[in-house]
Amino acid sequence: MKIILTVLACVAILGCGGYSNNSSSGSMAAGTPAIQELVPDNIKAGSSGFTLTVNGSHFANGAVVYWNGSARTTMFALPGQITAAISAADIANPGTASVMVKNPGGTGIYMNQPGPQSNTLTFTVEP
Repeated sequence: MKIILTVLACVAILGCGGYSNNSSSGSMAAGTPAIQELVPDNIKAGSSGFTLTVNGSHFANGAVVYWNGSARTTMFALPGQITAAISAADIANPGTASVMVKNPGGTGIYMNQPGPQSNTLTFTVEP
């Protein structure tokens, strides 16, 4: 009986541990981004590299634009607008490219939480 009371007293004094409301322990990933428009949404094959503007919503600072599944250098403009550097090699040949945005994942205790990704829009590379 004495041991049980000692254990209960320790739990009451020390708490369960590992659970905290301390905001410095990390943050969850940002909300789910949504792409509404690509500007431009097409270009002629063989053109020079260009800056793609992605308009939508819920883009977090640190969001990354993916072109056919590969990350591109991305600049955060506004929560509803980001830009990405698309190289001449990306548009060397006619076809289509899938464009998607991924927000950063969580930090701290949420570090292993992947960032949410947007819907995908199609960019056309004209002949």
